[in-house]
Amino acid sequence: MTEAPNESSTDRGHLNFIEQIVEDDIASGKHGGRVHTRFPPEPNGYLHIGHAKSICLNFGLADKYGGKTNLRFDDTNPVTEDTEYVDSIKNDVRWLGFDWENELYASDYFEQLYQFAEALILKGLAYVDDSTSEEIAAQKGTPTEPGRLSIYRDRSVDENLDFFRRMRAGEYPDGAKVLRVKVDMASPNMQLRDPIIYRIKHAHHHRTGNTWCIYPMYDFAHGQSDSIEQITHSLCTLEFVPHRPLYDWFIEQLNIFPSRQYEFARLNLTYTVMSKRKLKKLVEEGHVTGWDDPRMPTIAGIRRRGYTPASIRDFCDRIGVARRDNLIDVGLLEFCIREELNKTTSRVMAVLDEKPLKLVITNYDEGREEIMRIENNPEDASSGERDVPFSREVYIERDDFMEVPPKKFFRLFPGGMVRLKGAYIIKCDEVVKDETGEITELRCSYIPESRSGSDTSGINVKGTIHWVSVPHAVEAEVRLYDRLFSVENPAADERDFQELLNPTSLEVVRAFVEPALVDASRSGSLTNVQFMRKGYFILDADSTPERPVFNRTVTLKDAWAKEQNKGEVKKG
Repeated sequence: MTEAPNESSTDRGHLNFIEQIVEDDIASGKHGGRVHTRFPPEPNGYLHIGHAKSICLNFGLADKYGGKTNLRFDDTNPVTEDTEYVDSIKNDVRWLGFDWENELYASDYFEQLYQFAEALILKGLAYVDDSTSEEIAAQKGTPTEPGRLSIYRDRSVDENLDFFRRMRAGEYPDGAKVLRVKVDMASPNMQLRDPIIYRIKHAHHHRTGNTWCIYPMYDFAHGQSDSIEQITHSLCTLEFVPHRPLYDWFIEQLNIFPSRQYEFARLNLTYTVMSKRKLKKLVEEGHVTGWDDPRMPTIAGIRRRGYTPASIRDFCDRIGVARRDNLIDVGLLEFCIREELNKTTSRVMAVLDEKPLKLVITNYDEGREEIMRIENNPEDASSGERDVPFSREVYIERDDFMEVPPKKFFRLFPGGMVRLKGAYIIKCDEVVKDETGEITELRCSYIPESRSGSDTSGINVKGTIHWVSVPHAVEAEVRLYDRLFSVENPAADERDFQELLNPTSLEVVRAFVEPALVDASRSGSLTNVQFMRKGYFILDADSTPERPVFNRTVTLKDAWAKEQNKGEVKKG
């Protein structure tokens, strides 16, 4: 069961709890009334929709209160980081519509962080530990049992300083020693049980090369980087609540600028996983085509699928900023893009069928062609019209015809009449089949006086169907994307998350599209479009001039919810 966004508004109008804090700080003159936030991603993968929420919050807060936002890469683990991820993150932030005050890296502060570590050693608050990772884990105890002191905890300041400097000089192999801080091995908060702040990693760093072979841990680099940059409001997700006492402890012991951490609920979305580790596994094991696969919740994937920056920002605004975790229905995200695309996209005609049904207008002269003027978007009077060629033979969808129609079937059937969108009213006179009994062709007649825009026939029909002129049709590949997972909350399911993948998350079909669509794609002027009665689509980067490829962004209606409701009714 999904929950609505909670606690996003308060007694003070529509302020969320973080905006309340900021306004109180400004009113009291704290930090001189400044607002300075930061967005601190790790460059070890592509950003996802959950990061979009954090981006909108950090940059939006600064924009609202006349402040600044830094983009700071937490690049403290050279083994997992790459410039590819750095570039993708910068691209994603800009695509969402934001720009940063400063582009910074935790690696910018490696020397200063090292000096902070030495300062803690000199104060007797840090020590070099030769224990293995397994031994350190055992020493920490359990949430209900206190930890045990390391046998290296009482090394002298001089010993610790000497060992730490030799760690920096590269004298020891990976895992031989770590630097820990003395906090409280009996604390109920496991984060405070003498955490590691430096480890040895003989690995090439994407920015500092081989200059360093020791690297700070996140908990040490994070708060001190905030302090160095004089960040006033350090916004983190709820999993960092237990880390806040350590954040404050470092600042207090080092007597540096008192940045403050505030936590908000991360975004959890139905039918989606947000774990970067799991997303990376999907890529590496070939379950998707890459980080930008349109089924992925990455910003790159969402962008390729056809979502717009405005729709993502609208979604983040609608879900609000909460103090406790909840599960947001992905249908809300789909609603946001439908709302925008319904207002902004041109309606175009495409027949999505491996074997489209050919309709021959027998009383229309062979070789004759007309140009029909069809409105681009009935929701937008300023969108204008486009030219669509019409001829004696057109393709229609197979499911727009039935030999034995049920009641209230307002499309085409033997003896029935429909309007071809933007063209003429036609009547089905004959059904042609092959030797297997499959329908291969419909023979129809048109009403010459019924042309759209100048209809004098006096005939009223209830059905209108889309079509594509056979001699002008351009073959295309259409990728029908659906939700990547088949269960509502894969993160809470005990099965391997790969077992929960939706086997029908991608269906590739052949289509025939009107030529104006392809002309626009070749000129680079094509953005999002609506295939009439089919959904919203966008041209994919895999397209070629000879064969365009379109990705379905979202269906016209929430077909998934409709099918799920059917299933519940049947079960009942």
